[in-house]
Parts: sequence; C-alpha cells; structure tokens
Amino acid sequence: MDKMFFAYLVAMALVTYAIRMIPFTVMRTKIKSPYIRSFLFYVPYSVLGAMTFPYIFYATENVVTATLGTAVAFVLAYFNFSLLTVAICACAVAFVTGLIF
Repeated sequence: MDKMFFAYLVAMALVTYAIRMIPFTVMRTKIKSPYIRSFLFYVPYSVLGAMTFPYIFYATENVVTATLGTAVAFVLAYFNFSLLTVAICACAVAFVTGLIF
C-alpha cells in the first residue's frame, strides 16, 4: 500500500477522534438551557434527514415514481399511520407507478 494512504488514514482518525472528544472535554456540566437542549435533541434527526432525503428521488429509475412514493409517505405520516404502513404503501406506490411509466 501507498504510504500516503496510511497518512490519510491516521489524519482522518485523529480528526474523527477530535470531533467526538471536544464536546466531552468542553462541556463538563449538564446543559441547562432548554433552547440548547432542544436544539441538540433534534440534530441527529435533521442530519439523518439531510443525508437521506435527496437520495430518495434516485431510488428508482424514474424521478416521477420516487416523487409519488414520497408524496404518499408524507400524506400517510401526516395522518399518523405506523412506520411500517407508511414504508409499505410508499414502496407499493413507487412500484406500481414504475410499472405504469
């Protein structure tokens, strides 16, 4: 293997370690601000959504089928259907519209 590969590997390991350790060393007391606590509560959900949402439209060969499946998922989720029901219905709509288009 190339020596630069190991240098990059070590550098990325140190950066990843630093990103994870800085909050533990800086914040030694419990966060009391309700604003900051609520912000930190929603960070994982927003990051996960930002990472996965754009790729929903490329999950099928046709953007229209993916958009229709996503629209069905939004509507069903709005009406508080279970996660399994939302996922199955969204996949079914994307599949059926894929057969039509």
